[in-house]
Amino acid sequence: MRTTLCDTLGIDLPIVGFTPSEHVAAAISRAGGLGVLGCVRFNDGDELDDVLTWMDDNTDGKPYGVDVVMPSKIPTEGSSMDLNELIPAEHRAFVERTLAELGVPELPENTEERAGVLGWLHSVARSHVDVALKHRPSLIANALGSPPVDVIDQAHEHGVPVAALAGKAEHARRHVDNGVDLVVAQGYEAGGHTGEIASMVLLPEIVDAVGDRVPVLAAGGIGSGRQAAAALTLGAHGVWTGSLWLTTREYLETMPASEAVQQALVAADSSDTVRTRIYTGKPARLLKTRWTEAWQADDAPEPLPMPLQNLLVSSAHNRIHAAADPSVVSMPVGQIVGRLNEVRPVAEVVDELVGQFEQAVDGVSRIRHA
Repeated sequence: MRTTLCDTLGIDLPIVGFTPSEHVAAAISRAGGLGVLGCVRFNDGDELDDVLTWMDDNTDGKPYGVDVVMPSKIPTEGSSMDLNELIPAEHRAFVERTLAELGVPELPENTEERAGVLGWLHSVARSHVDVALKHRPSLIANALGSPPVDVIDQAHEHGVPVAALAGKAEHARRHVDNGVDLVVAQGYEAGGHTGEIASMVLLPEIVDAVGDRVPVLAAGGIGSGRQAAAALTLGAHGVWTGSLWLTTREYLETMPASEAVQQALVAADSSDTVRTRIYTGKPARLLKTRWTEAWQADDAPEPLPMPLQNLLVSSAHNRIHAAADPSVVSMPVGQIVGRLNEVRPVAEVVDELVGQFEQAVDGVSRIRHA
């Protein structure tokens, strides 16, 4: 299981694993893939700096990457107070009423509440890049497409390639024209921010559009070695995985209060997700729970644009997480959730991916020679 992507990124396996957990990311890198740490949860540059120092020390010298959330066009940003003033009172009332109806208690006293909006701001994403480049990332990825050209140039000056996610072939062409080095073709099935075209259609379209210029990674609906083999058959140089790592043991080392989330994911099947704007203001695929269903009710308001929606629900997410009720959790996850049937260590997941890939390739070879 080796492609030219391995040489490009200095990895043993063409498996890229996105995760908000540094423990998961480091384990993926140690297992031969490329662990990519999602930085959006870091509101403080010093905190990210500390975590990347830990990554430097716990990846056995192997490559890792970072993922930021940065729009290509610089938005007008005010202070947190300015943004709060833009949130309608009826939206706040709906959130409070819904939390009460779902039985979600207030946070316990003296609980530190994270301000979830900051990591989604353009200025904070830029600071994430600045901090990351003080370390040794082998890849900087942007979850919202091409970062600004000056940020791409900044990464290239440090010898770091840039990846961008694309949900359409036209997006991929624009990314490459802007100087992006790898394109992640992310299909409709994926968790988190995702477009409207399914992977089976999208991946060959993007390969045809830019595959002769840059490597293309496949994302969305990949949770087994068979699916990875199919992606490579369609022209991908590797796979970008995310949901697959949410039910790993290492995830709890970073997110010790996430047992309820893992319980909900293990119990779900592939139909238990919904694509909605309630998480950030942009379409994102989430686990279907009583929280997402409340936002689909007739009396629910329309979600606000990014970053206002994230600011609106950030306190609710903190309360939901602390409540530890699997029926209410708010969690981005792809349709591959139907394969997440147990909590396992990262190394075991990687080994299974590789084994299944080899079996799939052998199967195709037998068909070819039949």
